[in-house]
Amino acid sequence: MKSIFYRLLRDESGATAIEYGLIAALISVALIAGASTLGNALDTTFNGLGSKVSTSTAPKL
Repeated sequence: MKSIFYRLLRDESGATAIEYGLIAALISVALIAGASTLGNALDTTFNGLGSKVSTSTAPKL
């Protein structure tokens, strides 16, 4: 029984898979945060451009 427990403690094959999973999760969180920040910046830019275009093409009374 002791040898089985000791062998399980020394087995590191699952640790690599867990590490790769954590790295993939960290990368995906960084990508999502970057995409949302970029999306907000693009939204602000296009809203500003849209308002400028609409005011410049409005009929003058």
